[in-house]
Amino acid sequence: MSKNFARLGLAASTAALTGAVCSVTAFAESGSGTSASGSGFGTVGYLIFMVLLFAVMYFILIRPQKKKDKEAKAMQSSLQVGDEIVTIGGIVGLVVQVNEDNIVIETTGNRNKIRLKNWAVQENLTMTENAKRKQEAQIAAAKEKRAGKKKKKDSDDSDQGMLKD
Repeated sequence: MSKNFARLGLAASTAALTGAVCSVTAFAESGSGTSASGSGFGTVGYLIFMVLLFAVMYFILIRPQKKKDKEAKAMQSSLQVGDEIVTIGGIVGLVVQVNEDNIVIETTGNRNKIRLKNWAVQENLTMTENAKRKQEAQIAAAKEKRAGKKKKKDSDDSDQGMLKD
């Protein structure tokens, strides 16, 4: 999905840039400018447009991709023996050996072993499951805390009602 969004952003930016270049060129050729000194804004406006376009491209395409690359490298460098992984080719396996720049995984019930480069690991299923469990535990703890506060508040309200009688 994010690749499609990136492609859409790139296509839209390219179309906007092409339209801007064509309109600036057409304006310059038409001679509809008031004078030679009045056409300076067109150049400055074009430069401002280019800077803004580059800034938008940076924040929409480049920055998120750098963040994803950084997360992927961190995940690939934190692989441990016993982790279940998915490769970029879709192979699911269990890590049995970790070296500096490659790993050995074991697949299927026949215990077939495959040696891969670290960059070929797309997802660490073990790490993902652990993160999901941790998040669910935090949510459950927050719900219990809210329920405890609500129960305490209800009991305090009922105690106050008895005191008023």
